[in-house]
Amino acid sequence: MKKFNIRKVLDGLKEASSSSSSSSTPSVQVGPQENNLIQETLQSEHFQLCKTVRHGFPYQPSSMAFDPVQKILAIGTQSGALRLFGRPGVECSCQHEGGAAVIQLQFLINEGALVSALADDSVHLWNLRQKRPAVLHSLKFNKERITFCHLPFQSKWLYIGTERGNIHIVNVESFMLSGYVIMWNKAIELSSKTHPGPVVHISDNPMDEGKLIIGFESGIVVLWDLKSKKADYRYTYDEAIHSVAWHHEGKQFICSHSDGTLTIWNIRGQGKPIQTITPHGKQPKDGKKPESCKPILKVEYKTTRNGDPFIIFSGGLSYDTVGRRPCLTVMHGKSIAVLEMDYPIVDFLTLCETPYPNDFQEPYAVVVLLEKDLVVIDLAQNGYPIFENPYPLTIHESPVTCCEYFADCPVDLIPALYSVGSRQKRQGYSKKEWPISGGNWGQGTQSYSEIIITGHADGTVKFWDASAIMLQVLYKLKTAKVFDRNRSKEDKGSTEVSDEDPFAIQIMAWCPESRMLCVAGVSANVIIYRFSKLEVTTEVVQLLEVRMQYELNETESPDGGGGEQTSAHPTPGASPQTSGPPSHPSTSSNNSDGGNIPCLKVRSSPLKQSPGYQVDLVVQSVWVSGEPPQQITSLAMNSSYGLLVFGNSNGLAVVDYIQKTVVLNLGTVELYGSNDPYQRQPRSPRKTRQPSGGLCDINECSATSEDRCKSPTSDHRDNSFSRSRSSSVTSIDKEAREAINSFHFCETFARKGDCTLTPCLYVGTSLGTVLVLALTLPPAGEQRQLQPVIISPTGMLVRLKGSIMRMAFLDSAGSLLPSAFETWCEPNVTADGEEREKIRKRRPVSVSPSSSQELNESQFAVVCSEKQAKVISLPSQTCIYKHSITEASFILRADVVQMNQSVCVACFCANGHIMTLSVPGLRPLMDVNYLPLTDMRIARTFCFTNLGQAMYLCSPTEIQRITYSQETCENLQEMLGELFTPVETPEAPNRGFFKGLFGGGAQSLDREELFGELAAGKASRSLAQHIPGPGGIEGMKGAASGVVGDLARARIALDERGQKLGELEERTAAMMASADSFSKHAHDMMLKCKDKKWYQF
Repeated sequence: MKKFNIRKVLDGLKEASSSSSSSSTPSVQVGPQENNLIQETLQSEHFQLCKTVRHGFPYQPSSMAFDPVQKILAIGTQSGALRLFGRPGVECSCQHEGGAAVIQLQFLINEGALVSALADDSVHLWNLRQKRPAVLHSLKFNKERITFCHLPFQSKWLYIGTERGNIHIVNVESFMLSGYVIMWNKAIELSSKTHPGPVVHISDNPMDEGKLIIGFESGIVVLWDLKSKKADYRYTYDEAIHSVAWHHEGKQFICSHSDGTLTIWNIRGQGKPIQTITPHGKQPKDGKKPESCKPILKVEYKTTRNGDPFIIFSGGLSYDTVGRRPCLTVMHGKSIAVLEMDYPIVDFLTLCETPYPNDFQEPYAVVVLLEKDLVVIDLAQNGYPIFENPYPLTIHESPVTCCEYFADCPVDLIPALYSVGSRQKRQGYSKKEWPISGGNWGQGTQSYSEIIITGHADGTVKFWDASAIMLQVLYKLKTAKVFDRNRSKEDKGSTEVSDEDPFAIQIMAWCPESRMLCVAGVSANVIIYRFSKLEVTTEVVQLLEVRMQYELNETESPDGGGGEQTSAHPTPGASPQTSGPPSHPSTSSNNSDGGNIPCLKVRSSPLKQSPGYQVDLVVQSVWVSGEPPQQITSLAMNSSYGLLVFGNSNGLAVVDYIQKTVVLNLGTVELYGSNDPYQRQPRSPRKTRQPSGGLCDINECSATSEDRCKSPTSDHRDNSFSRSRSSSVTSIDKEAREAINSFHFCETFARKGDCTLTPCLYVGTSLGTVLVLALTLPPAGEQRQLQPVIISPTGMLVRLKGSIMRMAFLDSAGSLLPSAFETWCEPNVTADGEEREKIRKRRPVSVSPSSSQELNESQFAVVCSEKQAKVISLPSQTCIYKHSITEASFILRADVVQMNQSVCVACFCANGHIMTLSVPGLRPLMDVNYLPLTDMRIARTFCFTNLGQAMYLCSPTEIQRITYSQETCENLQEMLGELFTPVETPEAPNRGFFKGLFGGGAQSLDREELFGELAAGKASRSLAQHIPGPGGIEGMKGAASGVVGDLARARIALDERGQKLGELEERTAAMMASADSFSKHAHDMMLKCKDKKWYQF
């Protein structure tokens, strides 16, 4: 274990600038404590990077499948992702290499395997019997494009239809093509003079596996006899076909067409359909053909034992229903229910009681996959209510604009948030259990609780329980309720920007111990919330207006009150310091001569606040002399001090939220005092009439006022990196604008050589400077309500390359010093006066052990900028360690986190690298090139937290969680849920004694005899290329016990030996089916055969 001598000072790193301007105390020798060696326990072997789990709705879904025995749902996406869902909490995500869209999915029902067909004409077999599914085989077609696949239940032969109209057959065990091919010209023969188009449907007759129905896009359907290799019947309709479905008795089928019609055909009736329906078409009285409608994209035909069949389809609406939402139609007997959806329908599946296609289907639910949602409809209840979705699929309900991640939260937090959030649930859901219920939960023993907070474009803030690699929404806060939504008429016509999400959340600061929450919005407002379990009605929402404008040349400053003031008054340009809140004027009145974006108007009517987060104070940065307020670039709060601080591209404001006053309102330049290291150019708003753009981007764009109110989800922001970015990327521009990038409240040595600890606020700027403000707080209790907080800038601590991202403090033993906090207590106390008095006099809890520190003990400040990290010894203010993290790129996110009872700095770089550094020695411990390309969304949402956890939004709808802890990587296998569980396949429908003896009922087919190499020969080698998957046969060995598992193992053993599986197939199928239903028939057959053999002898 490497030891670091803290006394060691790197040559040339004593920065002249680190001597504080206002320090009047003589330089004190560093105490003997600094000679002690800090042992760094973290080593490289403690770190390993891997993805843990992905949550949220699959982005841009394209296909879906369901295993009715295992009860697992699979969803494929346009980027080649595969998401599998079992019971709530059992989820899995995989990715096809190459990223082609998934066009179709087919389960090998109850076999623990899945076939996927992709837009790049490849077919893959996934093994689901392992916790992380893997590809066993792939087949890449070279000459033909795949359009449709069909795998009959309990068959190993997969039918693949192509764009040319041909059908190829693949053995799913060996993934080899059969020599048996159904050519399009043989299928249609002379029935059509032109090419019939791509294959859009293949399925076998439920009652006769030897008969295959093939649907061609042009409108031709062929019933193909597999044994005789010819077409039995052909059915022609003059409208294009989108889908075909069988009646379970195999005597009728239904087709859906591009003109909004459904046609029902008898298999023996050649000429015309027995029925043609246009469900949504207006029927003319003169008996003419009904008007054509939009295409019916898919139809399903499901029968019930007692009652009418269900015909369920998507699309088919009349063309005159402009603006109508997408619909799913359920026809049951004479009733037609049209179910409107919020988004376009991608696919739907009807869930039935039986996996056997030749039995009464008994449908009980419909799973509808929409572009941005998954809806499950209960068919058994009147009115077709939907099931309450237990998966965390609503992350994107409104676009996510920012995230925060907290591991190891106080244990009472999740129950508290859950209890207030459970009252927000909607009513009217189906009473039944969620039907997708397969798989088993993992056995993970993760003991700590984790919370993710997401801020959204519509002003909502969502709290999620992220413990034990699951995700569940706990509570939803709507910050927009604080503001008046109705804009005045003259505002409406002026600009479209008002629709751009004026309520979008930009930054969030949360104190888990005190449960205080601060959110900064895109409209330059900050809202402070307290957590309460009681309902309260707030008569007037308290508003504090701050005029943040700082100019260097006072003479030209258009507004004395808002300009730079160097007087000792602590609140230049702010509301007068009164103990009560200021009056409540409309902030939009300030912009009469300015642009057209009013700041948000705080509501004037009483606000009923439910249990949960309740607004305590709104701080609004207002227009000054025609310039809109700058966007807020940084935010912090401290519940022990009762202070909130926020900064923008020119300065900062400190608010005392207990007294509801502004304590300090200063430009960045003034924080330096007389020691400003930069030669700045004076700048007056009279000369440059552009309103400033708030967030500086890579190219220092001077944004127009329209851009200012755009939400972080709009395109303008996605072209460059967000709030950490500044002018310092290229060079230090000699101009007045120096944005405030980060804050840190702590109890530390305010000045060089100080002997005592004082509450401080550390400020980090976009030009790489760390400035210190000393706080003088009144004593707790009544005096805290009345006496002012005094803040004195003490000058600059250190300068780094690039804007400051993160600051933290260590004690002399190298442990992280948390900021002081106050523990939560109910703010809306209804108890008697004595109880209230107790709460008011309660002292804030400072958790920092520093309050009892000896005079000679030191602290260490860890500062990380977007280029480098430094460790400063306090109170001597000497830089003892320095590390250049990146030269060519820049850091997007840095956090000082606790891990393995130690501390490290975790960084995410714009070039995709994730790095960790030891503290205080800044040794590189891990450097992984994780994401080769990064986009704005990842940059905006990436965050690290304690115990080796991190997360980001990998798509607009999904959260990807990763770990950089080697211990978590090792335990991940245990924590993940299992998708496959051993389940007996249900009994096959009873054929009855006489049907069994004299024929009739379902006809089975020896497919091996037809499609095997002996009968059909080998397929052309140039047609498709077989690629063994990385999953290999090893993955299949994780099969469970039971008949199915044993059979699977037997099959694998044979496959390994390279033996033929032909002879075994019939016995396998027979063993899989339950013996009970066939016992009588089998016994009779055995006697009959026995007698026959006896006569022959």
